[in-house]
Amino acid sequence: MSLVGLLGLATVRTRNPLSQLIVFSLFGAALSALFLVVQAPDVALSEIVVGAVAYPLMVLLALGKVRNRER
Repeated sequence: MSLVGLLGLATVRTRNPLSQLIVFSLFGAALSALFLVVQAPDVALSEIVVGAVAYPLMVLLALGKVRNRER
């Protein structure tokens, strides 16, 4: 549980968007592992899909689009 807290704090404290995305993905993976430990597999599967895959992918695509416009 402390790993989830530390990764949450690291997500907030990270300033670089790409680094923040990587830390957020780790946070989602740790949170889903915590949900498995407390025997909530349905919530863990949802967290894996949303927190560790879908949201980081959307942010990565948005960052790529913004950086292409800046050029």
